[in-house]
Amino acid sequence: MMGTMRDDEPLTLDVATAPQAPPSPASDTGGPGPGPAPWVRRLVVVGLVLAAVNLRPAITSLGALLKEVRDGLGMSGTMAGLLTSVPAACFALFGFAAPRLARRHGPGAVVLAGMVAITAGLLLRPFAGATPVFLAASALALAGIAVSNVLMPVIVKRYFPDRVGTVTGVYSMALSLGTALAAAVTVPLTDAMGGSWRLGLGVWAALAAVAIVAWLPLARDRSASAARPVAVVTAGRAAGERTGTPHALAAGEHGSILRSRTAWMLACFFGLQGTAAYVTMGWMPQIFRDAGISAGQAGLLLAVTMVMGVPLSFVLPPLAARMRSQGPIVVVLGAFQVAGFAGLWAAPAAAPYLWALLLGIANCAFPLVLTMIGMRSRTGAGVVRLSAFAQSTGYLISIPGPILVGTLNQTSGGWGLPIALMIALVVPQVVCGVLAGRNRHIEDEL
Repeated sequence: MMGTMRDDEPLTLDVATAPQAPPSPASDTGGPGPGPAPWVRRLVVVGLVLAAVNLRPAITSLGALLKEVRDGLGMSGTMAGLLTSVPAACFALFGFAAPRLARRHGPGAVVLAGMVAITAGLLLRPFAGATPVFLAASALALAGIAVSNVLMPVIVKRYFPDRVGTVTGVYSMALSLGTALAAAVTVPLTDAMGGSWRLGLGVWAALAAVAIVAWLPLARDRSASAARPVAVVTAGRAAGERTGTPHALAAGEHGSILRSRTAWMLACFFGLQGTAAYVTMGWMPQIFRDAGISAGQAGLLLAVTMVMGVPLSFVLPPLAARMRSQGPIVVVLGAFQVAGFAGLWAAPAAAPYLWALLLGIANCAFPLVLTMIGMRSRTGAGVVRLSAFAQSTGYLISIPGPILVGTLNQTSGGWGLPIALMIALVVPQVVCGVLAGRNRHIEDEL
């Protein structure tokens, strides 16, 4: 695993290709070689939580201070839109590299490197004197977020193959908590430190540094390397005969994922919900401020939106994991999204907390799609491929949205056209989510 890797080699991540019996609920073993020790699994949960807390403050802290950063660096509306699209661009670019890095060094080592990159980027960003330098420092932090984003579902599948929904809910809840925390306290912290947006953004590097400590002992851990493919009974075959044969698994590992309709629908759903999320995180505070709401209250409203993910991210993934199709959840979240954007369009200052609440519920499409990624493949290797493809392609899809919103706002002089665009995008988002939520596995399509 630590040697060189050819481009035509199958995408695997220490996953046994021979069929094995499914693991017993009472045991951490069940495949060739020992399973992870209980203390390792507990440490993985702590590491997942600390990593997840750091996957959004670099973005939402900037959203709360976007006006100050624009004034300080002399950004136009289009350039500010580009800045809000940098996360998606970095997530796409570096997300594609995550599987190869994980093959060579192990997912724990890559996540550790991601936490180091986040810390370094957040430390460097306050020293930027011009927009290009600020973008470069942001890109460094976002590169670390990108590889960690892709590998979170992989690590969950690797260490907790029988608890995908529950553990996904735990780290999704932590992600929402970190997002909300940065949105809520960035402005007050900035005011307390003299009003400098540079200090207000740079302080979040300390939180990322804490996560480095947790991932140091996990960087070399290989105790879950003998992850077992999940045996699945196929209709029409005799009881006990499984599709998880070497032939079926080889097809899933070697076949081009571009041929999977489910993978494409997941990527499109991921991209469209990501567009809405980044427009919300990057532009919603500005919409409220343009409506006459103070900077502090606008940051608090963004925190309300983000904090909704804390309880819902804990409830939604286990619920979705128990359903054969996740389409109904997709439709409900889409309805909340339309209602929230419609409120921002019609009267942003009339009921700002209601609009923030509705959009916060809609943003829970993110933990939902992460859960679906873990459910649409039978093996850990399949989840690696699907997570990298769906997230990286999805982030590519989401890049134009925030830029277009900033451009439309600058050219039209208001928020009517940008918000109308976001409402229109809910339709393809729901369609793709319903199709991605069908009870399918990518191995069957490859």
